[in-house]
Amino acid sequence: MPNFTDAVSAIDAAIADDQPATNCRECGQSRGDSPSPDFCCEECQTAWLARRTGKQAEDRGTGPNRDLPEVAPARPLTWLGPAPAGAYLKPGHEVLDAVVMFVSRFSAFPNEHCAPTLALWYAHTHIADRLYVTPRIILDSAEPGSGKTRVLEVAQYLVAKPEMTISITPAAIFRMLVDGPITLLFDEIDAVFNPKTGGNNEDLRALLNAGYKRSATVARCVGDAKSMNVTRFPVYAPVALAGIAGGMPDTITTRAITIHMRKRRYDETVEEFIEEDVEREAAPLRADLHTWTQQVADEIAHARPERPDGVRDRAAEIWRPLLAIADAAGGHWPDTARKACRHFVVEAGPTAVSLGVRLLSDIRQIFTARRTDRMVTVELIRELHGIEDSPWTDLQGKALDSRRLAKELDRYSVRPKDVKVNGKTLKGYRIDGDGGLADAWSRYLPPLESAATSATNATPQVNTPADPQPAARPSATNATHTRAPVAEVAEVADSRGTENPPATPLTSTVAEVAAVADDNARQ
Repeated sequence: MPNFTDAVSAIDAAIADDQPATNCRECGQSRGDSPSPDFCCEECQTAWLARRTGKQAEDRGTGPNRDLPEVAPARPLTWLGPAPAGAYLKPGHEVLDAVVMFVSRFSAFPNEHCAPTLALWYAHTHIADRLYVTPRIILDSAEPGSGKTRVLEVAQYLVAKPEMTISITPAAIFRMLVDGPITLLFDEIDAVFNPKTGGNNEDLRALLNAGYKRSATVARCVGDAKSMNVTRFPVYAPVALAGIAGGMPDTITTRAITIHMRKRRYDETVEEFIEEDVEREAAPLRADLHTWTQQVADEIAHARPERPDGVRDRAAEIWRPLLAIADAAGGHWPDTARKACRHFVVEAGPTAVSLGVRLLSDIRQIFTARRTDRMVTVELIRELHGIEDSPWTDLQGKALDSRRLAKELDRYSVRPKDVKVNGKTLKGYRIDGDGGLADAWSRYLPPLESAATSATNATPQVNTPADPQPAARPSATNATHTRAPVAEVAEVADSRGTENPPATPLTSTVAEVAAVADDNARQ
């Protein structure tokens, strides 16, 4: 009797439609370790079925669509963990461009430099722990309703670790910073630093001043009376401040990039701010900013970017990280960032200066217009009072006098000297020499655009010896003399109460002016 198993196998072989193929039915190659008895891979099986049925089989997303470009997922897959090396990464210039377009949807900025500067600042918050300096951003305006708060509201969905607040104590700030920098978005800051509040915010001002550098700390005693320890809290953190213009301390503005917001014109439109929509749409931009900045953090931290002419000292320090980010982004950003830097530092410049710097500037303006290197105090004060927009006629209810002038200038090592006019020795101020104005001008004021109009050109003439020959002395009434300057002759004329004579070439020496004064004294 034949074996039962052999009989069943023979029956199966007889009724089988197809015999198992040793090679793939589609491509003809060896099936290898494929679990399918007919195909080497799933793609071959899909193609074979499509040809047999006459329609393309649906792969339900399991196969790649080579006709579509590679894009990042609409929703970041952060739950999968860090992206592997070589994963998809947007170029930096595209990331920053997208941020500029996004923030411009909700704010009408006063010029084209504001949105790019904000995009760079938002980017730097994601790597603030790798930087040595974090610039402050100040958003001020002349009137409420100019869009300052809106900028902060959008920024909180783009910066790293945002903390939006309108009132916070220094103690709360440095305790929040224990675990690393956060981004402080401070609204209504004008109410905090308003002089009418009594000036009880010096600790906060000092914290914001010091916290722009990574090495800054605040020492506090921690513990009870029996076990008191000194703990140093870090205060380094990116900070954006918004408020009405005029109340911000100068020590903060010098560490900040100030954007002067203005009310929108009636023909300017912005999109409505709906927080849920903004949060959802900003999420991929924020993820792109974080991912890209982390990739280039080392390059930015060690960069020494070239800066525009006229940007130096603290201005260069606070712009360094932003320029480095722009260079790392590439595209148009290196040029765009430097144009913005030049605008905010050189062209727009600080709008508020101290009273002493304003005084030095106005005095230089007077000396330059008069084309002289010395002026008596009485004449200088009269010229200062004549400046229309100056504060010199009302300093706390009193006009500037010689005593107040000497006190203000003494802080800059400028002191009154003896000036000989019309045979008389009067007190006045000179450009040259010890206690002169030239050194203070060079240290506290920007250089004049044209050296030809600078009053300091008269300085080398001071040391020219007088001509001992009386015949060489010029006449103050000789209008055709080629060496009598209008400014120096005018000084003599003013001392006699007469009008200034016509302008003549500026080639005379100080000694010749003294000679004119001596001649007039003998007449």
